[in-house]
This record gives sequence, structure tokens and C-alpha cells, in this order.
Amino acid sequence: MKTLKDLGDLSGKRVLVRADFNVPLDGTKITDDGRIRAALPTLTELHNEGAKVIVMAHLGRPKGQVVPELSLAPVAARLGELMGVNVVLAHDTYGEDAQAKVAAMKDGDVVLLENVRFNPEETSKDEAVRHEYAEKLAKLADVFVSDGFGVVHRAQGSDYDVATILPSAAGLLIQKEVKALSRATESPERPFTVVLGGSKVSDKLGVIKNLLDKADRLVIGGGMLFTFLKAQGYEIGKSLVEEDMIDTVKGYMETAKKNGVELVLPVDVVAADKFAADSPAVSVPADQIPADKMGLDIAEKSQKLFHDKIVDSKTVVWNGPMGVFEFPRFAAGTKAVAQGLVDATKAGAFTIVGGGDSASAVRNLGFKDDEFSHISTGGGASLEFLEGKELPGLKVLD
Repeated sequence: MKTLKDLGDLSGKRVLVRADFNVPLDGTKITDDGRIRAALPTLTELHNEGAKVIVMAHLGRPKGQVVPELSLAPVAARLGELMGVNVVLAHDTYGEDAQAKVAAMKDGDVVLLENVRFNPEETSKDEAVRHEYAEKLAKLADVFVSDGFGVVHRAQGSDYDVATILPSAAGLLIQKEVKALSRATESPERPFTVVLGGSKVSDKLGVIKNLLDKADRLVIGGGMLFTFLKAQGYEIGKSLVEEDMIDTVKGYMETAKKNGVELVLPVDVVAADKFAADSPAVSVPADQIPADKMGLDIAEKSQKLFHDKIVDSKTVVWNGPMGVFEFPRFAAGTKAVAQGLVDATKAGAFTIVGGGDSASAVRNLGFKDDEFSHISTGGGASLEFLEGKELPGLKVLD
């Protein structure tokens, strides 16, 4: 994979950078700037080198329409604060305003183009449409740097197609992501523990299948755990379950046993009357969930079990919360897993928080990024990497 060094001296060059600034917003307030901070090493290096830095990114799902609430204006302001420079926001992606602002750039200047997903061509399934759009973006620059790991699992105009037109390389963030995830999947120090949560087994099918012959231990929490419990014949009450996944789960459990992979399931859960922040809750054995209740988190014994299994590891990959962490009453399981990774890191283990909800959870629960070996910026991308899939946005950089 080509890197920044392969592009040569970039002083005075117009460098088009695809970043991932898909940050959560509360109105115009950014509630988690982790993805913006993750882009700083690449953007700062280019700025210091005297390049004219033109940044592209998306925010939310405007579906090819201009949605004022999804403007990158708050991102431009925050990026400027973090970099200590004035970041100019273009009011379009490749139109008159973008062209004028790029033409006025001096060495070291930073311009952020407006949300690329305001353009329907960005995510078009028609390669010709995407390529024509990418050519318009490419005219703004001399070289392209791909640094938005969160989008490399999709062939999109501002990522994949631009890389086929301009001299291209991976930014520092993508290099860091690939190195970390490869270390975990290709040459993990053992014991290698994979912790999976989230609501659905179907979302993690590929990961489970790929890691059943690589991991030493598979720890299952989140809403997906109830499909595993149901597959064992346990009563799960009104808990979330994917009936059509039960036979698949049974097969995975058999494969785990055959391969000597330790499958760790909760021994108790926090059950509530309904899916609500203020719903009364009670801890019950995992195999005895009352018929009128639903499980919304793992309970105390399971929290300790999961924590201890994680600490007894040399490599840990975690993707997906253990419960409904957005509700404080059902956040303890996710917090226990996060603390397990922190303690494992302190003990010398290599730990990865696999992006998406997991990354948001650790920050919302008060943990710091440097308490883990690596926090991925790509939810779907990190999952597909763990599945062993070929990611278009990475392949195009080879």
C-alpha cells in the first residue's frame, strides 16, 4: 500500500484528502470529536509540509440532497480549533465556491469541502456516474490521500474512484488502522479473545465465521446473546431474538467446540419490563429470564466473568456493546468490558475497540482513548476487515 512518502515533496501541491468526519451531533454541537482527532496526524503533517490541504468528508445520510442540518460547518470550526489554523469551508463540493476557494489557497492553507453526500453521484451504483463525479473532484488537486478508514469498505466517488484518477496514497490513520487490525487477525499474541456484542447475530456472522479458527476465546454479549441462549433451549422471555439464526448459531457452537475455541456466554442478565431508560430491572440467571421480561444488559456475575476472561488475554478485539449503554441503568456490562480492556492493556495486552457503537460507548462512559491500544474509527470497515473481506478503498491503493 502506497504511503505519503511515495508521493514525494508535497510543498505547494494541492492535496485532496478523504477523511471520515461522520461525527455525532446534538444540533450543531459535536458530542464526540474522536474521528476529527484521528485525522489530525495526516492533516497536520501536510499542513506543516506546506501543502494546500483540501479535505473531503461526509456527515450523516442526506441521500444526495442538501440538508442544512448535516452541513460540515461545525466540523470546520472544530478542526480549525484542533489544528490551530483557519479552516475555510466551501459551500459546495466541486462547484464554483469550491473552485474559487481552492484557487485562492496559499501553501499550508486548509479548505474543507461541503458534505460529499449532498451529491447523489457520491454513492451511485453506476460506476460511470461515480467516475465522472470523481473527475470533477480530481480537477481540484494534484494528488490524493485516502485517510477515511470508515468508508474504505465501500466503492464511493470521493474515496475509491478519485484514487483511480490521481496519484494516490494512504494517510497515517489508514496505515495505523491496517497495522493494528492485521496484528490482531494475522499474528495475534495468545490467548486471543474476541468480544462481540450489539443487537444482532446477523450483523456479526462473517466475523464469527472467520475468527472461529483464529481466536482462542469468543465472548458473546449484547442483544445477540439471546439467540445463543435460545439455541441452547433456554427461556429468554421478551428478549431480542433472531429465530432464523438459531440453526446457524448452533452450527457455530459446534464448530467452536470442535476447534477448541472457548465460547463464553453470560451466566446472568439484567431483565426489565420494557425497553425504556426508567424500566424497573432485576438480575436473573441467564437460563431463567421471566416470560414477561426482556434482557437489556449482562448482570454482575457475567460482568466479572467477562472482565476476568479479557484480562486473561494477550490480544483482545471488541466490537459491540454488552447492553443498552445509552440508558445508564443498562450500561454497567459495557463499562465492565471496557474496564477489562483497560486492565488488559495495563498488563501488556494488545487491545482494539472496534469502532462504531463501541468507540462511542467507551468515550461516553468516561474512558480515554490512550487507555486502549487502538480505537478503530471504522465500524463497518473494521468488521469487514475482521471478516477477512477485501476492502475496495484499500485495494485501490495497492
